[in-house]
Amino acid sequence: MFDTLSDKLQHALGDLRGRGRLDEETVSKAMREVRLALLEADVNLGVIKDFVARVKERAVGEEVTKSMTPGQEVVKIVHDELTAAMGGSDSRLAFGGSGPTVILLAGLHGSGKTTAAAKLALMLRKDGRTPALVAADLQRPAAIDQLEQLGRQIQVPLYAEERKEPVKAAAQGVAWAREQGADTVIIDTAGRHQVDVDLMDELGRIAAAIRPLNVLLVLDAMTGQEAVNVAQAFQEHVAFDGILLTKLDGDARGGAALSVGAVTGKPVKLASTGEKLDQLEWFHPDRMASRILGMGDVLTLIEKAEAAVEADEQAQLEQRLRAGEFTFDDFLASYKMLRRMGPLKGVLSMIPGLGKQLHGVEVDEREMARVEAIILSMTPRERSFPQTIDGSRRQRIARGSGTTVQEVSRLLNARKEMQKIMKQIGKGKMPAMPGLAGRRY
Repeated sequence: MFDTLSDKLQHALGDLRGRGRLDEETVSKAMREVRLALLEADVNLGVIKDFVARVKERAVGEEVTKSMTPGQEVVKIVHDELTAAMGGSDSRLAFGGSGPTVILLAGLHGSGKTTAAAKLALMLRKDGRTPALVAADLQRPAAIDQLEQLGRQIQVPLYAEERKEPVKAAAQGVAWAREQGADTVIIDTAGRHQVDVDLMDELGRIAAAIRPLNVLLVLDAMTGQEAVNVAQAFQEHVAFDGILLTKLDGDARGGAALSVGAVTGKPVKLASTGEKLDQLEWFHPDRMASRILGMGDVLTLIEKAEAAVEADEQAQLEQRLRAGEFTFDDFLASYKMLRRMGPLKGVLSMIPGLGKQLHGVEVDEREMARVEAIILSMTPRERSFPQTIDGSRRQRIARGSGTTVQEVSRLLNARKEMQKIMKQIGKGKMPAMPGLAGRRY
């Protein structure tokens, strides 16, 4: 989503990074480029003016002139101000001590509320809570059916008995969830194509009946400036606590994420980063700022890895790698862990320094699928003992996987090289890398 903005900001700040001295003219020139980058990203004009003014004031102040690396200090200032514009710090949901915590989702029609409700339920269940869903969107006939299907898919109970009165459905749903032993209740409400009085009145009556501890405004990040207008309109009628951004993985320019918190004063708490039900994340403004400026996002990468890898899987694989063993079964296990972390390009972009190099490069997930097909075309013995794969076996594996003998041979050679590296690491040696042989450190 932030690719274009990221490229333009990094270009605007590129000349500053290595400078040992800065003058006001240089900073002003860079800020003009930053302003244009933010305008193209569809950031709110008022937010842009405040952002550029704060950065410029700090960049020509004492904190930069006294710094040993003024250029890098300005980049840090931009990072700080980007973080502040997106909310400043992480903001989590509030949970009550007694009785179920009620979370009310509000938003326009098509913003993704129903799917977001299921994603949030799954996320909270993984965090150790016992969620339940309540269908209070009685305007859209398919909404209840959709939520029922999603509830079954994620194995979260759903209340959908009342089909006529939304306020009654919400109140009865909370009472039902309490009887079921749920500690968290997520209410999916109706949306409209436009903000109107009926929608606001209905939300107000639902909120008065169930007294939610959290009211989340669900906004489509693809709508850009319109998301800001919607948030302001809701804020005038409904007191919401935070924002859940959907479609953050789309080709939107980033304006909503950078503007909505600054304009409303309400934090972005959660962000949907993909279509799958497990692709909902807590929103970290500082980490997002680091991604935009090409600094990577190591903390999120570690969290994704920990969530994707079971402790026993990790220990077993680590033990085998330390012993210098790397079979094709190990490769399959590693590949499955990697896939659980999300799209490969997204994962690689979180590694500092790789994000910029990956721009314009298509990471072909199908290539990984071909490798998997080759391995699955091997017998269990061949996967454990690849050295037994001779010419005739290579031909059989190629036919079975729909690939060529040359591709099978390349994979076998790559596994050999990987095993050599693992053996060196297991013995505590630094593996020889191309171009580094013979150097002393």
